[in-house]
Amino acid sequence: MDEHPPVTQIRKPDPIHYAWVVLGAVMLVMIAASGLRSVFGVFIKPLEADFHWDRAALSGAAALSLFLLGAVGPFVGRLADRWGPRRVLALALLVLGTGTILSSYVQSLWHVYIASGILMAVGAGGAGIATAASVAARWFETHRGLVIGLLGGAMSAGQLVVVPLAMGLTVSYGWRQSYFWLGVALFALILPLSIWLVRDGPGEKGLKPYGAGHAVPSPGMISLPADRRVSVTEAAQVPAFLLLVATFFVCGYTSSGLVLTHLIPHSMEHGFSEMAAAQALGVMGAMNILGTVASGWICDRFGRKGPLAFYYFFRGLSLLFLLYVWNVPSLQLFAAIFGLNYISTVPPTTTLTANIFGRYSVGELSGWIFFSHQVGAALGAAIGGWVFDWTGSYAWAFVSAAVLAVIAAGLSLMIKEEPMSPRARPATGVPVPSEA
Repeated sequence: MDEHPPVTQIRKPDPIHYAWVVLGAVMLVMIAASGLRSVFGVFIKPLEADFHWDRAALSGAAALSLFLLGAVGPFVGRLADRWGPRRVLALALLVLGTGTILSSYVQSLWHVYIASGILMAVGAGGAGIATAASVAARWFETHRGLVIGLLGGAMSAGQLVVVPLAMGLTVSYGWRQSYFWLGVALFALILPLSIWLVRDGPGEKGLKPYGAGHAVPSPGMISLPADRRVSVTEAAQVPAFLLLVATFFVCGYTSSGLVLTHLIPHSMEHGFSEMAAAQALGVMGAMNILGTVASGWICDRFGRKGPLAFYYFFRGLSLLFLLYVWNVPSLQLFAAIFGLNYISTVPPTTTLTANIFGRYSVGELSGWIFFSHQVGAALGAAIGGWVFDWTGSYAWAFVSAAVLAVIAAGLSLMIKEEPMSPRARPATGVPVPSEA
């Protein structure tokens, strides 16, 4: 009787590492979340027309939204560091979709503050950069700068896709229908996709992080011990953290606070049509993608401080140029120039945080740094509205942003990219997530 030895089944490696699947799914989530958070400027004029609220009152709702978008960052980052990004993203999308649909039913100003100012902000914050940083740290050993750049590009793509869509729905069917169907699409398409594809870490798929064992340090990359987390109180004792906080504050003031909130009404005040203004934001979003992905590539190969300083200085010049736009091509040119560095500051800021404080602190600390970004954004949105009401123009608001951007360029050059001293990193008693 013949006996055949058992055949050992050897699993062939997947042609595509699952890290890229997770990255693709999270990018789609961030496109939807950042896009919905960005649409409020589309609805300022329709809300003013229907309810006769003044610009400052609506700017207050935008400021609250921007503030809360950042305020949830540290808590979201801590949850993502401890429990993984999957549940964080699912809960964030539920809150965001609820706020979007409720925004279609507002009747009073306080309804706007609750639905758009609080719920949509909290939901979008849960699917923001703090969660993205956790995804990059858990799933990728190499190419982290590029990965953060791609995730930042996804945030930019939200403007490119969702803002013109919201404007088109508003022009065709009204602002209430626009809000309602955007919320329905989030629940029907994006939430199921996130639950299906996103996983908390490589261990759930029997894998190691992409590039594990084959990592090649990029210029200026620092090897850090991965067995401790750094608290925000510890990080605050390091000048580099304070400089990152200060520069990202300026980033928020000059970008999502002032330009994203007020570019559409500013353009319309100067004779541009609603669609021309929305298309300018679309161009800005397209250039954001190019600029942010390129920024991640630059970080992986050429370092972080110099490019970061250049981005802020270039932003200041572009804000001054906005004061002199005179026709649709010049408005589109501003959008293209400003878009190149709108979110290009994210890869160097996030990779500097990881290099200085360690990969298992990047979610929470990025959350705190992003919180400073949103404090700046809230002030930028509010000050823009106040300046317009006082002067009838946004000119002085844009000048203030240009000055701050140049200051941020100088502060960026003062950041020392060196690891936090191990003696200054006492044990926290918090276990580090397993890589496998």
